[in-house]
Amino acid sequence: MKKYLNLFDFKQKVNYKTEILAGLTVAMTMIPESLSFAILAGLSPLTGLYAAFLMGIVTAIFGGRPGMVSGGAGATVVVLIALAATHGVEYLFAAVALAGVLQLLVGLFKLGKFVRLIPQPVMFGFLNGLAVIIFMAQVAQFKTMDGGAEVWMEGSALYIMVGLTLLTIAIVALWPKITKAVPPSLVAILVVFGIVFFLDIDTKKVYDIASVSGSLPTFHIPNIPFTLETFKIIFPYALVMAGVGLIESLLTLNMVDEITNTRGQSNREAAAQGIANITNGFFGGMGGCAMVAQTLVNVGSGARARLSAIIGAMTILLIILVGGPVIEQIPMAALVGVMMVVAIGTFEWVSFKVINKMPKHDIFVLILVAVVTVVFHNLAVAVLIGVVISSLVFAWESAKRIRARKSVDENGVKHYEIYGPLFFGSTATFIEKFDVENDPEEVIIDFKESKVVDMSAIDALNKITAKYQKQGKRLRLRYLSPDCLKLLTNAESVIEVNIIEDPTYRVMLNK
Repeated sequence: MKKYLNLFDFKQKVNYKTEILAGLTVAMTMIPESLSFAILAGLSPLTGLYAAFLMGIVTAIFGGRPGMVSGGAGATVVVLIALAATHGVEYLFAAVALAGVLQLLVGLFKLGKFVRLIPQPVMFGFLNGLAVIIFMAQVAQFKTMDGGAEVWMEGSALYIMVGLTLLTIAIVALWPKITKAVPPSLVAILVVFGIVFFLDIDTKKVYDIASVSGSLPTFHIPNIPFTLETFKIIFPYALVMAGVGLIESLLTLNMVDEITNTRGQSNREAAAQGIANITNGFFGGMGGCAMVAQTLVNVGSGARARLSAIIGAMTILLIILVGGPVIEQIPMAALVGVMMVVAIGTFEWVSFKVINKMPKHDIFVLILVAVVTVVFHNLAVAVLIGVVISSLVFAWESAKRIRARKSVDENGVKHYEIYGPLFFGSTATFIEKFDVENDPEEVIIDFKESKVVDMSAIDALNKITAKYQKQGKRLRLRYLSPDCLKLLTNAESVIEVNIIEDPTYRVMLNK
């Protein structure tokens, strides 16, 4: 039976049966991933489940894309692993809240489109490094405690763990060939759980890591010193988490737009992601973003409204309150197998196919970001390094594009037609184009195919003007765009620039 559901300005037809079933399925697929990522980050599994509930419920209600599912995603929490390891979980909560504030500001000031300015090589390197970190973290689960120290498993314990992990991977890989109605990761976990339970196999389980039974999340201000030094520690992590979370969320939003032939609201979604992460920071969740796999499951199940995501989030809360004892019996091998598949899927294998077609500097950035990510386990630093290097390479390449075509007209006036942007990186080359001493008495610089970008460019114009004035020669600027003219006019109080409109040569300053 179809009815109308009107939640927060989205009025649409809703099939309640489809929405409820989709929500229950999504909840089952979110639980293992949330638990695995929390354990990967060295956090309590309950922290991951709180994130799944809080991210899911807040973004379902306030988000800009009905049908999209958010939760405790690995892409965001892995950013914070180093912070949690060095400063503790309270700093992680503070960083999550700060990341939420940054995301909220992006949404309020409608800056969502700028999040996509992270270069593709940086994203390739980030995802490849992330995949390696996730995979290696699963290998670490093959350790056990012996006399207070961690040691590698041996004998039957190791063989059982490896066997169950390989079985999980096989089920996840083969199940979609049988049917896509039920998520393969859920099937794999249930099968391995059933084998271990009914055969009474002694193997490592979730309760060996931590308890997942809990109560409603409670308000908690992160227990950290509120100082400038603390801000300096958490800000880089919060900035990268905010960026990574928004990128993944907005790309997922576009994906759902294409599948459903509808249009979501990117800035509203950015604000909702921010509110959700702020809530996580103050209610003990590890934070997160949109989850691609769960969103595909939701949309593939026919969900098109907010109800399915709300049902999914409330189901997770119900499991936290009453289903903990069951979840604690899940074999760790099942979660390890699922996460290994996630790691393999996260790795951008396509980067190997296109690497021989990429510019050398992009290849360098890709490899550098991946290496920094893996070696230092610091995704914040890796992404920032990648963005900075990519920006410098872009500036260098753009600087080389500035050219000057020289000619002398019938009146003896020398023309310099400038091609390419004039900015801080190209000013030195720009000035070298002029032969001040040997030029005639009158010179015109034509900017029809160029653009004065910044104050360094204005300073360069001031310097070249001063050189011609010193030689007693007249210099004029032609075809400045309105925004260039505005930039120059704003600088008149600082830099004297000779702008003359010549009726003979029809210098169109506003053209």
